[in-house]
Amino acid sequence: MTDVGHRDLKGADEESIDARLFAITAIAADGFDRISRDFTKLLLSEIPNLRGDALLEGLLHASVDENIGALLHLLGLQISMENVAAPSAATEYARRLAQRGVSVIALARAYRIGHALFLEWCLREVSEQEADPRLLQAITNRILELSFAYVDRVSEQVVSAYQLERDRWLLTQNTLRIKNLLARKEFDLDTAESAIGYRLRQFHVAVVAWVPEPAQAGEGLVRLDRLARALADLGSAGCPLFVPFDESIGWIWLPFGARPNVDQGKLQAIVGATDPTIRVAVGEPEKGIEGFRSSHQQAIATHNMAVAVQSSRRVTLAEQVGPIALMCRDLDAARSWVRKALGSLATDKNNNRLLRETLRVFLETGGSYVAAAEALNLHRNTVQYRLRKAGELLPTPIADRRSDLELALRACDQLGSALLGDNEVSTSVRNPRRFHSVQPHLG
Repeated sequence: MTDVGHRDLKGADEESIDARLFAITAIAADGFDRISRDFTKLLLSEIPNLRGDALLEGLLHASVDENIGALLHLLGLQISMENVAAPSAATEYARRLAQRGVSVIALARAYRIGHALFLEWCLREVSEQEADPRLLQAITNRILELSFAYVDRVSEQVVSAYQLERDRWLLTQNTLRIKNLLARKEFDLDTAESAIGYRLRQFHVAVVAWVPEPAQAGEGLVRLDRLARALADLGSAGCPLFVPFDESIGWIWLPFGARPNVDQGKLQAIVGATDPTIRVAVGEPEKGIEGFRSSHQQAIATHNMAVAVQSSRRVTLAEQVGPIALMCRDLDAARSWVRKALGSLATDKNNNRLLRETLRVFLETGGSYVAAAEALNLHRNTVQYRLRKAGELLPTPIADRRSDLELALRACDQLGSALLGDNEVSTSVRNPRRFHSVQPHLG
């Protein structure tokens, strides 16, 4: 007996059911080749996308053969459903369809039509072989239950095989071409545009999109591809170029023709509406083949920064974090440089974070106590106190390395613990007069 649960047979002898099913499968065995050929012919007739060369159609016939054989064994020999797996020819056929670019919808439809044909044949044979209505109903129930369970289990496996192969195939084809472009290997621009299906002689905005949480095989790239198509609504000049990088990361180029204007608010809205769990890093608008490369490098650097700090931001823009993103290429070197610039202020001990924030805002507002107090929603005296405490921790007077100090403070603000950690930083003797070397604008 199979381990699949059955409905109440209302007195029907299960041994009789097993015997009738075995007899039906024996009949099928006698005409197996004819049944398989007929099924294959009908599938090719009903689903034109499955038509191809002799090799592809031969694989379809082999897949039909093995699926029918597995179903007949399941019905006639009472094989446990736990031992059922997609036939090897079926998974190979699914992979070949993926390589040919045939839609997975055609594959799924083939299983629905094939199941319907199999049921039609089985139920016709049952009705011709069995006169007892009670037993006929019980046998019909068994066939329906087992065949639906089989098709559900196997179709899921072959669709998964299709998606994995499709992802791999895209990776090895388009990604290789794109990497050649990015690596500045010799190429003809017209040939390159034709091969990748994207116009290079225009403005581009490159995007790196990723799924931060674990995803089932193929699911991540499906979601990323959906986002790439949705980003076409930004008003760009044509369809975006989407290239899988791995199972959870996709590279996207948005074409903007001669008008490189990006509506950042709309970009945020599209990402949130399409898939709020996806994260994106966005390069700046750049022109031509060099712009294709440079915008992508900006997006890559921005992505690396967002991943390094485990940012919760849905969208991170290179224009807002550009210099900081570049520092993430070598966090150890960046950490050393920041410690040199900030001294003991480059730790999160005590109230250092508040002191850094106050000093950063003070410098960004032109050295104005009043403007800094307004931006921080603090009293001016509080700002002055914090600035004095920050100055005591700095290794050199602010005026000596002001530009370095501003960049280091921005880096701390953007990268946080990924840059700072909890390490103590040694510094020279603290000088309470160092802050007063600044000549602030007193607004």
